[in-house]
Amino acid sequence: MIGPVADSLTILTFVFTMILILWRPRGLQEYIPATGGALAVLLIGSVSLADLSVIAETVSGAAMTIIATIVIAMVLESIGFFYWAAEGLAARAKGSGYKLFVYVNLLCFLMTLFFNNDGSILITTPILIIVLRNLGLSNKQQIPYLLSGALIATASSAPIGVSNIVNLISLKIVHMDLYLHTMMMFVPSVCGLLLMFGLLFLVARKDIPRKLPLPAMGSGYGYSHPRNHPLRAKLSDEELAKRNRLMRNVFIFVFFVRISLFIASYAGIPVEWVAVGGSLALLVWRWVSMKVVPTDMLRKTPWSIFAFAFGMYVLIYGLHNIGLTEWLVEGFRPIVSGDLLNASLLMGLLMSLLSILFNNHPALMVGTLTLTNMNLDPISLKVAYLANVIGSDVGSLLLPIGTLASLIWFHILHKHNVKISWKVYVRFTVLVIPPTVVFTLIALYYWVSWMSGFVQL
Repeated sequence: MIGPVADSLTILTFVFTMILILWRPRGLQEYIPATGGALAVLLIGSVSLADLSVIAETVSGAAMTIIATIVIAMVLESIGFFYWAAEGLAARAKGSGYKLFVYVNLLCFLMTLFFNNDGSILITTPILIIVLRNLGLSNKQQIPYLLSGALIATASSAPIGVSNIVNLISLKIVHMDLYLHTMMMFVPSVCGLLLMFGLLFLVARKDIPRKLPLPAMGSGYGYSHPRNHPLRAKLSDEELAKRNRLMRNVFIFVFFVRISLFIASYAGIPVEWVAVGGSLALLVWRWVSMKVVPTDMLRKTPWSIFAFAFGMYVLIYGLHNIGLTEWLVEGFRPIVSGDLLNASLLMGLLMSLLSILFNNHPALMVGTLTLTNMNLDPISLKVAYLANVIGSDVGSLLLPIGTLASLIWFHILHKHNVKISWKVYVRFTVLVIPPTVVFTLIALYYWVSWMSGFVQL
């Protein structure tokens, strides 16, 4: 313990920082209070320079992986991949509002799986707005697609740890590789996502149009592409075939890179090496074939996200150093130890509550640091950690302030004059999120119990 004055100042710094992050006076960017809070706890003394070195080592690999993923996403955007996907999305719906609902959520799920939750929100939301507006849907009719897509995109970071920077950081803290995380987590979390999708459809069904107008597909007409965008001009059949072949080949390459992350994790190769290698290969290909200099990535990469993540981690480390995790350990160790179902339900629901109140980034970090000090047996530690991830990635969605991705989503909607209030948001989530979280946590318990009979966990 550092001392009562320093402890009090550290807690006040954290509370004040969270107020600024959630309030965002005059559009204040989240990384500014997070960075300021980190500097404050460093000056207070609750975090030392030696601690900063440990934090940097823990965060660096995850940050490199996410940066590489964002670079891949931006390269795909620059060649028109996402507009191409949007055209295909609307075309495959074949005039059915229900089919479009399915494809929208499938697209958001895959985007998060292949990139990350924040990147998925940043990419898919503007594309969906373009598709829905060009289909002539009213604001009320757009809500089921946009809201379900945002919830699915954010929750889809649970199945594989690589889709969320805070998941990657936490994986390193509990010494769990990406392969084992996916093996234990993919099935229960995907089952939870299927339940979430079904509940979203039931809640939104009355606002989903049965029939949709059919815009002209495959020509670039009917879509508000930016000037000089690759898909803006009308293309001949030969040019369309060439474009489709290019997009498929690029998709196959990206898919190979993502699969390679799991192979690398299983083989003990740093995941960030593979991710960076894949992003560099795409950048070089674009430079050679399209004559686009890679320096644009320095300008477009959202560096503020990493400043935010690092600042929040420093703040949480300060709370850890003044005894917060010790208090949590003493309170929850007797309940978590020795019962996997208790470990799953208790830690998952606790993490959901903390994420709703304080945002999921600091909440998951607190939960992970707490678990490492509980001296749990290996399988209980893994189950409790995965339950933390479910609470952080899914339970946090009950309120918009629970995740940075949700806040980004609301910002994008406001920018495009799409009106979805917090009241409308909560009307959906209060019926969907609690049953999804409880179901997924129970599914995690049964899946891990079944697996432990066949695999050494």
